[in-house]
Amino acid sequence: MSNPIGSSSSSERELTVAEVGEFPTIARAASGRRQPTTTLVGPGHDAAIVAAADGRVAVSTDMLVEGRHFRLDWSSPYDVGRKAVAQNGADVAAMGARPIAFLVGLGCPPDTPVSVLDGISAGIGEAAEAIGAGVVGGDLVQADQVIVAVTVLGDLQGRAPLLRSEARAGDIVALAGSTGASAAGLALLEAEHTGFTDLVDAHRVPSPPYEAGVGAVLAGAHAGTDISDGLLADLGHIAVASAVAITVEQHTVEPGPRLTAAAEELGADPWGWVLTGGEDHALAACFPPEVELPDGWRRIGRVHEGSGVTVDGRTRESPGGWESFGSATSR
Repeated sequence: MSNPIGSSSSSERELTVAEVGEFPTIARAASGRRQPTTTLVGPGHDAAIVAAADGRVAVSTDMLVEGRHFRLDWSSPYDVGRKAVAQNGADVAAMGARPIAFLVGLGCPPDTPVSVLDGISAGIGEAAEAIGAGVVGGDLVQADQVIVAVTVLGDLQGRAPLLRSEARAGDIVALAGSTGASAAGLALLEAEHTGFTDLVDAHRVPSPPYEAGVGAVLAGAHAGTDISDGLLADLGHIAVASAVAITVEQHTVEPGPRLTAAAEELGADPWGWVLTGGEDHALAACFPPEVELPDGWRRIGRVHEGSGVTVDGRTRESPGGWESFGSATSR
């Protein structure tokens, strides 16, 4: 989706954050935003008040730094905002919670056009509203580059949280969503390839299967995780936390025709994207073998005694995956 913040006059678009001022810029971000019934006190006070009927709150936070996690010549500010919600919302969804509130910290140089923050705020606000959550507060500070820091609150609604540490030998490993498209989109952007806009869009704005996390808990899943660092890397987190081994059945995650075609044009390996590419924000979970997988989930492997993650019983030379202090490539 394109950035909807673009209908104002050219003179307004050229205003900087310094010219508009901190509090008017914050007011622009909060203006017109709808709040769910869980928001008891919203923006405009020293703190927000959010109701979680369960009495427990799942909390996660992530940061996006310009030049490291996004580039504004590759993504619109609106898409950056939507991506920030997706990567945070998927974290609590992976635990079986429903996202109910987001807190947003924005940093930027004083000469940043205010339209950039308008776009990021619109993307965050609309993405949050689309999943039934509200943006309940935040902060704006001066920084050397644009920084988006988002914290999400999730309501477990009486369910036990889905942890990484409870997988058991014999469990079925299942996936909700798909992997590889975001990594393919990033490769296309890096190569300045103008085709495969669906894959590029998947990198710019992931679409997590939010409801699948709740479905997994209700079906009796033992363990789960969000696929943010790469399929093998994130299954590795479950394997380590649960002290088990996981085998992925390669035929169940075979790259589709779009990934295969893109890989052929770039001279890339589509299996690398599927198995080690990050930022798809699919969900993985480990289910008891007698459980019928809920809607949206498909089997991709099994849990065994032992350690590590293999593909058809073979160890991949490198699990790949995102490492924050590794590659300098912007995401």
